[in-house]
Amino acid sequence: MTALVLRNVRACDPARELDAVVDVVVEDGRITRLGRGAGAELLEARSDRVRVVEGAGMLVVPSFVDLHAHAREPGQEYKEDIRSALAAAAAGGFSDVCVMPNTRPVNDTRAIAEMIVEKGRACGSARIHPIGAITVGQAGEALTEMADLRDAGCVAVSDDGRCVTSSAVMRRALEYAGTFDLPVIQHAEDHALTEGALMHEGAVSARLGVRGWPRVAEDIIVARDLILAEYTGSRYHLAHISTEGAIRLVREAKARGVRVTCEVTPHHLLLTDESLLGWDTACRVNPPLRERGDRDALRAALADGTIDCVATDHAPHSALEKDCELEAAAPGMIGLELCVPILLGLVEEGALPLPRVIDALTRAPARIVGLEPPSLREGAPACLAVLDPGRVWRVEAARLKTKSANTPLYGREVKGRVLMTLVAGRVVHEVEGGA
Repeated sequence: MTALVLRNVRACDPARELDAVVDVVVEDGRITRLGRGAGAELLEARSDRVRVVEGAGMLVVPSFVDLHAHAREPGQEYKEDIRSALAAAAAGGFSDVCVMPNTRPVNDTRAIAEMIVEKGRACGSARIHPIGAITVGQAGEALTEMADLRDAGCVAVSDDGRCVTSSAVMRRALEYAGTFDLPVIQHAEDHALTEGALMHEGAVSARLGVRGWPRVAEDIIVARDLILAEYTGSRYHLAHISTEGAIRLVREAKARGVRVTCEVTPHHLLLTDESLLGWDTACRVNPPLRERGDRDALRAALADGTIDCVATDHAPHSALEKDCELEAAAPGMIGLELCVPILLGLVEEGALPLPRVIDALTRAPARIVGLEPPSLREGAPACLAVLDPGRVWRVEAARLKTKSANTPLYGREVKGRVLMTLVAGRVVHEVEGGA
């Protein structure tokens, strides 16, 4: 088996307080040596079974874990399927992807969860982890058989896309999931307050004459759920947090010891509702892009740890759902392959520290759903990503693995690219001629 030597790379793993220029040696699926000159012995051997990557200027980090993506299979494979989603994940530096249950049919039974796991395993790419539905058909009424879902490989439960609005159902869900220590992931939206809304409620929606989505639609559900999570003692995870008010609620609950975690998307860290002034349907997302004050609060909360992790909410749609009027456009944008350039851009401008960003993509999300965190340490499985922070590339179909193109960055040049991704020592993605 060929050994891989990543030579003179900047290795960064905040979990180990590692940030140094080193050699990283991978043999038999594991990191066998890591340090200055660690690859010297293999280099001297000059064997054809040793591959050397000269890594000056490259950044090596543990591979990423995404808690929130949509693979669209079963039922909407024209937008994405498991194979293309995992290829996109690998191209984005992700070794592990948790996929939401709002498929057709909904992933609310053991059979569907097992199918997702098996199809993912057959791809030989990034690893897939299904998230089961909280309620049957995501209807918000009868609870699913969470024990079966867990045994089939589900790492959490969620009705993503539909909020569990009934307090009684949410309480029972927290209690049931709590018996297995499964996190309950909530899409926090009071649907009665958002009916007919197309974007954030504020000055921009007023200027466009569009019905807005108020912050309180998120905040009210978060406040209620935190009370229920404290009462039940169960694990509660807030998906794609977007408001300054929700941040305050989570921060205060954490201070009281409530078992709450939360995630933020790259697009909510980057964009604001002003992006919709040009009626760009790619910028219609759920929850909506908020105002500058919310965006800045999200960045600060990620930096100080109130927000635990970054999740892409990769939501592929075809041109049929996006090349239309704003009110007819499906909400969501792709994110797996654009996470790195967006976040490295925020690091470069000083909005976020690099170690915090890496931790929010690796150790933090893995721990939330009980996965082994990828790590840059000797003896660990070689799950890592090789990044070129200075690489400029154009976002276009020829350079993307996803089937969809619904992003406001499409056709634009971005900076920062994943050159190589390893999962347990296997190269599952590599940019041709790039590493």
